Amino acid sequence: MNKKKIFNDPVYGFVTIPTEFLFDLIEHPYFQRLRRIQQLGLTGFVYPGALHTRFHHALGAMHLMSLALRTLKDKGVKISAVEGEAALAAILLHDVGHGPLSHALETAIFQDVPHEQLSLFLMERLNKEFHGKLDLAIEMFKGTYKRPFFHQLVSSQLDMDRLDYLNRDSFYTGVEEGRPGADRLIKMLRVHEERLVLEEKAVYSVENFLVSRRLMYWQVYLHKTVTSAEQMVIRVVQRARDLARQGVEVPANSCLGYFLGRAVSLDEFEKNDKILSHFVELDDYDIWSAIKAWAGHPDVVLSYLAKSILHRNLLKIVLAPEPFDDEFRLGIRELIEEKFNLPPAEAELLMISGRLSNSAYNAESQEPIEILTKKGDVVNVMEASDLPNIRALSQRVEKFYICYPKEIV
Repeated sequence: MNKKKIFNDPVYGFVTIPTEFLFDLIEHPYFQRLRRIQQLGLTGFVYPGALHTRFHHALGAMHLMSLALRTLKDKGVKISAVEGEAALAAILLHDVGHGPLSHALETAIFQDVPHEQLSLFLMERLNKEFHGKLDLAIEMFKGTYKRPFFHQLVSSQLDMDRLDYLNRDSFYTGVEEGRPGADRLIKMLRVHEERLVLEEKAVYSVENFLVSRRLMYWQVYLHKTVTSAEQMVIRVVQRARDLARQGVEVPANSCLGYFLGRAVSLDEFEKNDKILSHFVELDDYDIWSAIKAWAGHPDVVLSYLAKSILHRNLLKIVLAPEPFDDEFRLGIRELIEEKFNLPPAEAELLMISGRLSNSAYNAESQEPIEILTKKGDVVNVMEASDLPNIRALSQRVEKFYICYPKEIV
């Protein structure tokens, strides 16, 4: 069987799967599951074209990794075939542990179980299946390989993951201003003392990338309507979880029901293989079919949230620069109690508050974006730029929100 396939990507055109091993990883059920998980979760409620999947994104990130490796080799960096394949495998599998509906359910079902850690567990399981062929990829993913630039290409402030999701998400949402200029940034990559750097002339491209990133966060990822929709999904799953753990019957298929019925920690994932086996059965379809079933549930909070999500009757969301005071929150809760005839504790569940924060660049990170100057010095990009933009983009901006049913207004 010919495994060196070519696929047509709407963002990059024709993309090649360069080795048979990478083809086998893509064909594996763990990776194929990513076809059933949307990249942007509930963002399609605002941008109707944003229906692409984690599968698209992983293949795109692999393509950008291949371009980056080729650029570095052309500049004299010694990269063996084994290292090249490992780097491609690491970026290909970086999101294999993602749960349903993007990041929306990471806190609703599990207890402090980040998707990066689940990706690592699944990579280790795949490594056993493929008889150790992912050893080097796992080292790169974890950042323990002796050549740190490989890990930086997989996970840093200017990695192939970010370049692809900004490129892809701006394409599918139609937010053209979010395009990060990935091609030029990749062409400017260098390796200095085994660390990833950019040529000095890339400074303005980095500024463009960071501006694009901030814009995409406020206009797409943290859009207030998207926030309302995602918080509603989190809350409806939390309500189903709490009812299930109180002994109330809540419709769900076996894999979702397994997690609704018990609290699962990271430690348990690591110790109990069966938990990971249940997890890899979960995808967006399980959540949507459950939400459809919950719309007819006798619990007022569960059914109201489920119906509202299905009909896109989203909670009203209000943003403010400061946290909302207790008096305002109490007033909203009392209106919910009256409108829905609920006791205070349940009325509280239909009022969701939180904080949005965004900084396009973390200047204090252990993995800063570094510039190799013409004099041979390596400096933080913030020091290399003669414009104030990057310094401004490193400032964290916070907004506070509160969501509540429109019917009470």
